[in-house]
Amino acid sequence: MNLGELERKLIAAARSRPPSEAVPYAFEKRIMTLISLRPAVDPWSLWSRGLWRAVAPCAGVMVVLSAWTLLAPASNGSGTDLSQEFEKTVLAAVSLEQPGDSGW
Repeated sequence: MNLGELERKLIAAARSRPPSEAVPYAFEKRIMTLISLRPAVDPWSLWSRGLWRAVAPCAGVMVVLSAWTLLAPASNGSGTDLSQEFEKTVLAAVSLEQPGDSGW
């Protein structure tokens, strides 16, 4: 069914019936009381609830990674120090002299 046609028919049907002048007794006061009784949304409570729900998965990941680290077999070691290899790699470009590079 065409939504535009359906909308036109519904609006025409609603306009053909005049609204009722009878309003239930104290209707406004009941609605306003219901609105005022609703608790206000506290953004801090929403954040804290979400963070507490995230504690269990984070703790689980931490336990699994800790067990993996502690129970992993010791490497044979190739005798090279990783920090020294990293320093050589990073400083390799600095130590190379470029031909025709006379500085600044």
